[in-house]
Amino acid sequence: MKFLITGGSGFIGSAVIRHIINHTNYSVVNVDKITYAGNSYSLTSVEADPRYVFEKVDICNANDIRRIFNEYQPDLVMHLAAESHVDRSIDSPSEFIQTNIFGTYTLLEEAKNYWNELEKGKRGLFKFLHVSTDEVYGDIEDTKDLFTESTPYAPSSPYSATKASSDHLVRAWGRTFELPILITNCSNNYGPYQFPEKLIPLIIINALKGKDLPIYGNGKQIRDWLYVDDHVKALLVVSLTGTIGETYNIGGHNEFQNIEIVKEVCSVLDELSPSKLDGIDQYEQLITYVDDRAGHDLRYAIDATKIFNELNWAPEETFKTGIRKTVHWYLDNKIWCNKVKEVV
Repeated sequence: MKFLITGGSGFIGSAVIRHIINHTNYSVVNVDKITYAGNSYSLTSVEADPRYVFEKVDICNANDIRRIFNEYQPDLVMHLAAESHVDRSIDSPSEFIQTNIFGTYTLLEEAKNYWNELEKGKRGLFKFLHVSTDEVYGDIEDTKDLFTESTPYAPSSPYSATKASSDHLVRAWGRTFELPILITNCSNNYGPYQFPEKLIPLIIINALKGKDLPIYGNGKQIRDWLYVDDHVKALLVVSLTGTIGETYNIGGHNEFQNIEIVKEVCSVLDELSPSKLDGIDQYEQLITYVDDRAGHDLRYAIDATKIFNELNWAPEETFKTGIRKTVHWYLDNKIWCNKVKEVV
């Protein structure tokens, strides 16, 4: 089986590719234009494998995408390419509209045309998996409620609005053109190789350098945290065994306030790499509170019952185990951090 993975040099995409190359016999075509959050350093361990091919291509370029479909003849598309940082979407929403909406449209059109030309047997095996976010649902005020696959969309940020738009496009191509689509919506990911503008790697790297650990508002915003390797396994399960036309929520069952996350990271760092900073005995002393983000959602929480009941997937990592693995990785891979720090 051959996967065409868009955004394969990003955080989640590179984790998917490393898993496929290291743990399956499948092959991968990685389509990525390499923006600030994607880099080849995350795939150095697999780039020489003959089952891996890289194409530096923008998904908005229809001619290049058409060439890639025709040249590589993929069996399954896993669409991960997206602008994904909420703060950046507030400062510069146009890039998010271009990539997340127009890029998805372009990919859908070329996938549809390619699929329609396939011979009958291969046509019946083709799938298009669109990987999305729980942020499309907006936020939840009641601490007992959870996002299900039928929760109405209510995006709050330019980022989540563009992802909601792309979700709707994928469903429309599925219904109108009968393209065999699947959609996943996941909670906050964390783990190795995550770009250091995201909360957990930012806290780790800043703490080690003695920099401030910025917390938006009062830090009581709640997120569900999903270890990236658990997400990878879920995406492969959905890709290979999910029901065409269905949506699957993927969550880690790890709800914490942002301030709790930061304090836990600091605690693990205190144990694994005690502070040598002047006047800083514990990394928690570096925590500072900054003005809250515009339109900041209070709580996200995923109900992953459907994927467990139908596809037998559940996360393997608790937050305690996952965060220790993550901190260990950043401590052991400072060279990777140094290679990407100039774009932080």
